[in-house]
Amino acid sequence: MKNTNVLAWSILIILSLVWGSSFILIKRGLEVFNAGEVGAIRILAACLFTLPFSIPQVRKLSFRHLKLLFIIGLVGSFIPAFLFAIGQTQLPSGITGVLNGLTPVSVLIIGVVFFKQEITRLKTVGLIVAFVGTIVLLSAGGNGGFRGINLYALFIVFATICYGTNLNVIKYYLADLKPLVITAVSILFMGPLAGLYLLLFTDFSVKLATVNGALAAFGYVSLLGIMGTAIALVLFNRLVQITTPIFASTVTYLIPVVALIWGFFDGEMIVLGQLLGMAAIFVGVYITNRKKINSKKI
Repeated sequence: MKNTNVLAWSILIILSLVWGSSFILIKRGLEVFNAGEVGAIRILAACLFTLPFSIPQVRKLSFRHLKLLFIIGLVGSFIPAFLFAIGQTQLPSGITGVLNGLTPVSVLIIGVVFFKQEITRLKTVGLIVAFVGTIVLLSAGGNGGFRGINLYALFIVFATICYGTNLNVIKYYLADLKPLVITAVSILFMGPLAGLYLLLFTDFSVKLATVNGALAAFGYVSLLGIMGTAIALVLFNRLVQITTPIFASTVTYLIPVVALIWGFFDGEMIVLGQLLGMAAIFVGVYITNRKKINSKKI
């Protein structure tokens, strides 16, 4: 039991550092490549890394599994990789990390609307608090006042909705597959799409050969794909297996902290309005993740 606890906490800390550092890696990649290129490189790197495991698994899966895994790859990896990169062209990496914390809220909303998941009054309050916090965060200006909504932040919100859809599909339709199979095969399907995008719609190879700092930027994004997409997903699935979903969800609160620390050291400013919005999001996510036995359903 003691060894299991040590392993669980070790994985939790590693995941927090890896996923919390993802946003600064995206930022570094965007210094040379455009958002589409960053998203595609990330997916292609993850695909190539998992290739030795994913290819042998394909033959063992039914057509139903393959169809669902393609969908999982699309909404759980491919689309979010592009959305995060696009959003971060106009957002600080720290704020992006905080918005990513809305994923558990999206999981709950998608579950209630499309999968008939029950919701308590307490969770409803959490959703409202998180929503208000999001609006405050998105409208907080650099001078501490408020302005119009930063529309680029909506790309991040939509990415969390994709994650929410992804996790619900896995929970309700792919519970019979091992997490490692789900991760590797779904990314396998997305790799060729990412490669074709880079080949046909970008000048990625020209930038890599001619632009100063391109190799370093490529390395940052490749590291993001390998660590933040491939290995981190395997570690997270292992964490869920040896602990509980509630314990595993603790990473939701640690990721934004790491992202904000990276952003601070990279010169990003945080103003009062943003702090208020962040606090509300954290409280809302905490409430929606609580399991209260006596909570009344609505």
